[in-house]
Parts: sequence; structure tokens; C-alpha cells
Amino acid sequence: MSAVAAPRGKPKPEVSEIGGRKLKPSTLMMGHGYDPALSEGSLKPPIFLTSTFVFPNAAAGKRHFEGVTGKRPGGAEGLVYSRFNGPNQEILEDRLAVWEEAEDALAFSSGMSAIATLFLSMVKPGDTIVHSGPLYAATETLIARVLGRFGVHWLDFPAGATREEIDAVLAKAATGRVALIYLESPANPTNVLVDVEAVAASRDAIWTGQNHAGDKPPIAIDNTFLGPLWHQPLKHGADLVIYSLTKYAGGHSDLVAGGLLGSKEQINIVRSMRNTIGTITDPNTAWMLLRSLETLELRMSRAGENAAKVCAWLRDHPKVERVGYLGFLETTAGDERQADIYRRHCTGGGSTFSLYLKGGEREAFAFLDALKIAKLAVSLGGTETLASHPAGMTHLSVPDARKQALGITDNLVRISIGVEDADDLIADMEQALEAI
Repeated sequence: MSAVAAPRGKPKPEVSEIGGRKLKPSTLMMGHGYDPALSEGSLKPPIFLTSTFVFPNAAAGKRHFEGVTGKRPGGAEGLVYSRFNGPNQEILEDRLAVWEEAEDALAFSSGMSAIATLFLSMVKPGDTIVHSGPLYAATETLIARVLGRFGVHWLDFPAGATREEIDAVLAKAATGRVALIYLESPANPTNVLVDVEAVAASRDAIWTGQNHAGDKPPIAIDNTFLGPLWHQPLKHGADLVIYSLTKYAGGHSDLVAGGLLGSKEQINIVRSMRNTIGTITDPNTAWMLLRSLETLELRMSRAGENAAKVCAWLRDHPKVERVGYLGFLETTAGDERQADIYRRHCTGGGSTFSLYLKGGEREAFAFLDALKIAKLAVSLGGTETLASHPAGMTHLSVPDARKQALGITDNLVRISIGVEDADDLIADMEQALEAI
């Protein structure tokens, strides 16, 4: 006796509002982009461990590749090969876009592969990248040392630059072709904010004039430190937003991935390069990120609350020179420029900050070596508290003169607060400071 399979159900339409109420990202993370009916009723998406996908017929295969190659306008939809896309990656990209109301998103094998793919899709020999400084050390290396070998130039301005300073750099760069304006805010590791609105206004003003070469360059920004909960740059003039999804989005220090959000037009340019060089994330990592996104708001909120308590305690300690915590900008006099950017751009101070100790490398190392709860490790945005020494670790390859100019000093310790008990973390900081 043979059994006849039941007809496969059609996917249910997406629910993004109820009774006129627009659903919040934290709600949409539980099901957006996925219908259990398409996967045997599984509540969670299965992990699709396959390298290739079956076409229903030969004509469908031809139509797909006509879209991929550009012979047919409109691009290609559907699944063909896991270097291009897959169910887990597509669901992940749908959910990443929700947080910043972006038109589209892409997932990558790491934050640096996202950045590298973006650069490769935008630049050609002779072009200039204008960027804020400092950047994550690997990003600076990629721009200056790697792309520089292929005739790509760069100009930069300090992260906290005024509109006038930004105007001067962009006007100088605009005499040649500027392929991309690349920002990182807050800057790694100094925590200095970039005025994204001023950069966008400057770009728009200069590229509507006559003293420039080429089309108006897109603005891309690394939003890893504050996004998506405490900063949403697309609302302030950025065209593309980059994430190391390893950090808060993954949030458990058990995966490496990257993300890119923006308009469909810009995303499709980068998608073509990703399809070519194969920098997409794998399905297992995409699935783990889907798990993590369900608790993103909870984890970031708790870490942010902890950081506010820890930094409030640290700022008055006699062995602390100062604390570079963004939450202090609301109440601390003396840096009105940064406070103004914070009020316009940010909804919270984050959980990663710069701790400047009185002394130098010896004092910083003594503090780091004495920590018992916080782990001595690079990275940030995980459930556990991490501490590192940027000048001697992540930014060691940066020339000494540039480190000094950017404020990456030997007495700087970068701390990323996790979701532990705040009073326990304070006790750990207290005993570590006593060890200096």
C-alpha cells in the first residue's frame, strides 16, 4: 500500500503589523522571513547543509542564470548554489535589515570580509577612499597597505572632526575620484563619535558643485560598537552600515560573521562581488545568528545598564585618569562637540568604553593581569566582560606617531562589559586597580 504525501502548504504572508501597530524588531526576530510550513512544520529554521539546489526544470535554470549574468534585467531570485545564497542566510539577512529599516542586507564570513568585499566592489586604481580615524587596525591596514598596492589612495579626518574640517578633507579629495567615504563611530578604540550628519551634508554640498570628479560617493559606516540598539546611521545620512556580527549580534563569543545593510541599489553592487569571491557566511553560522538575534535587545540592554554602573564607579577612582564612556557626554562639561553628536545620533552609551589609567603600559598590564572575572581577550559585545590593551594588541601594527595622534596611548585599556552582575564586576575592577 503506497502513501500519498499531503500537498505542500503555501507560505503564510509576513505579519509586520497588528491592528495598525507596527511590530518591534524584538518581536519580528522570532519568525520574520521564515514559514514553518516550508520546512515540515519545524518551529525553527533547519540548518540547510547543502552546496547546491535543484531546479524544477531546465527553463527555470536558464532563467536564473540570465538574471545572475545580467542578460535579463531584474537580477535572479531563488536558490542555486551556496556561494551565492541559502535559506539560512536569506532569513538572517531579512532579520538584519529589520533593525535599521534597511531595504536589504548581506551576510559575510567575518566583519573584515564584509569590509573587504565592500571596498573591492567600489574602488579601482587611482580612486581615493576618505575615512575617519582611527579605524579598526585591520581596516586601516586593508586601506593603506593592501589597496594601496593597487593604486588606491586615502585621506582621513579625525573622528571628532568639525564640519569645517570635514569640508576641507572632502574638498581636497574631490579633485580626484572618491570611491567611498568610510566611517567608524565610535572610533576603535578611543570611543570618539563621528558626526555622520555633518559628513553627509558636506558630501552633498561638495558633489552638487563643480569642483569634483566622478559621481557622489556613498557613505559607509562601521556600526559595530553601538548598533543596532544605540545607533542607526541610515537615519542620519549613511548609505551603507557594516557590522562585525561576531560582536553584539552573535553575542556569545562563539562565531565569526559580518553584515552589510543599505539600499537595494548599493547592496546589489556588493552582492555581485560577494557572489564572485565567495565571502558569504556559512549556513551553520547563519543559523546561530538567528538564535542570537532573538535575545539581542535583552543582552545589549543588560550590558548597557552594567556599563553605566561600572563606569560611574570607575570615574572617581584615584588610579583612573579618565573614562571614555559615551554615557558621560550627557552630563560632563567640556566636550560640547561630542555631546552634541551624541544627543543627535545615539540613544545609549553602549557597553564598550576606554579606560585611561594613571601611568603607562606597566600600570595597564598590572591591571589587566589582576582581573579575575573579566577575561583578557580582544573583541567585544559578548555575554562576558572582556578587557584588552589596544596599543600593545589590536593596534600594535599602527605606527607609533599615528597611535599618539589618534589617542591610542599605553595607558589605555579597552573594556567591553557583559551581562554578569554589575556589583561583581565593580568588585573585580576594584581589586585589579589595587594591584597596580
